[in-house]
Amino acid sequence: MLASIPTFALVGVDSREVTVEVDVRRGLPAFTLVGLPDAAVREARERVRAALLNSSLDFPLQRLTANLAPASMRKAGPSFDLALALGVLAASGQVPFEAVSGTAVCGELSLSGALRPFRGALATALGARAAGYERLIVPVENASEAALADGLEVLPVGSLQRLADLLHGRWRPEPARPRPAGNDTGPHAPDLADVRGQADAKRALEIAAAGGHNLLMVGPPGAGKTMVARRLPGILPPPSFDEALEITRIQGVAGLGDGRLAAERPFRAPHHTISPSGLVGGGSYPRPGEITLAHRGVLFLDEVAEFSRAALEALRQPLEDGFAEITRGQRSLTFPARTMLVAACNPCPCARPAGDCRCNDVDRLRYSRRLSGPLLDRIDLVCQAAAPPAAELVDRHGEALERSSVIRERVISARERQCHRLGGSGAYCNADMDGRLTRRHGALGDEAVERLLGSVEQGGLTGRGHDRVLRLARTIADLAGRPCISPTHLEEALGYRLASPVGIAA
Repeated sequence: MLASIPTFALVGVDSREVTVEVDVRRGLPAFTLVGLPDAAVREARERVRAALLNSSLDFPLQRLTANLAPASMRKAGPSFDLALALGVLAASGQVPFEAVSGTAVCGELSLSGALRPFRGALATALGARAAGYERLIVPVENASEAALADGLEVLPVGSLQRLADLLHGRWRPEPARPRPAGNDTGPHAPDLADVRGQADAKRALEIAAAGGHNLLMVGPPGAGKTMVARRLPGILPPPSFDEALEITRIQGVAGLGDGRLAAERPFRAPHHTISPSGLVGGGSYPRPGEITLAHRGVLFLDEVAEFSRAALEALRQPLEDGFAEITRGQRSLTFPARTMLVAACNPCPCARPAGDCRCNDVDRLRYSRRLSGPLLDRIDLVCQAAAPPAAELVDRHGEALERSSVIRERVISARERQCHRLGGSGAYCNADMDGRLTRRHGALGDEAVERLLGSVEQGGLTGRGHDRVLRLARTIADLAGRPCISPTHLEEALGYRLASPVGIAA
């Protein structure tokens, strides 16, 4: 007999339907698995055999052939175990065919027959819903995450024996419900009020958070660059439902989520020894990189000049397009990468105060060129974070500085103006605007046009830089609650542009 059981395989951060076809016929006992399975999938034969026998079910001593279709797609991971076991049960007549109609399954099996969780439950559920299935059977640990996909009945099952009871109508679990979203920890993140001085860096951080812009802070060690950057999550607005669903799906695929809808934006800070594939994604079976794990959040590169040139250059296309396209084994995968890049570096290799600097001009030039012009042209704000004066470091009068919660309210108000203005365009914030939206919502008065035209003619702005300045000025106007961009807003935006996109020492 032949049975077909639908399941889903992870492809990047999405899922693709796979049909597990199991044929049971008379012949010498054998279990053949075809359809480009990897080692983990091939080992499923032993897990399925032991799980069936230890669940008081029969493993047919006949010739079994299982095909994972489409055969041209490589299959990886143990999440096909449950579909293979159910296919054997259906093909051998141990469960009725009609009971599995319109139902997809996914899960890993233990030798005892218990179901173990798998990565990417939300991506699997979204794929099952898109494919038109009514039900999805998953392990108990994955049920709450899969239930985030509306319009799909998710049934949690703890063991293979319970699955047989369900299909025979002897037992039925309560459909899974999403767990309450985690607490929004934005207000409880490290507070900007802890940072003494650095008013310029705080202002740049607020503008970057309000519009989703890229930020580079340049200053000596100990000036507070890292301290300021790590307080960015405390002023970022909470993600919308659609953004939270994207974040949760990516975290589930990477094995980082807790099964609940994300309540805060991700903040990723990889070490400078990371490889290009670790930063943008890759591998023999491509996995998301750090820029994808930071999707709709922040990618923080501390000591950015110490990262390898290849890794930094790999960021150029994802920062511009909002996605990373990875090609491996004659197939291409697209990973979302709409993230804020926040970077920090020293002004020179010795990193000493200006009076004690021992670097000559050649040393500074070589160091500055570690960041290429095209990469720097994708940075919206460049902030010089000088060491704060001693008087600002010593709190003699218990002066209360502005807290992150106050700044966060201004950021949220600015984002709400952007959502209202950009509704229906697919853009969530000013940094997401393309050239057409930038021209529509970044209109300038005559005086501001002359000032911007002068910057372009003097060679200080590229075509890309022109659009980025307009988006930045639009964000500054949103923070001020102004419907139009004024010359003052444009001047501040131009002040944050690097004088020339040839290096940080320019």
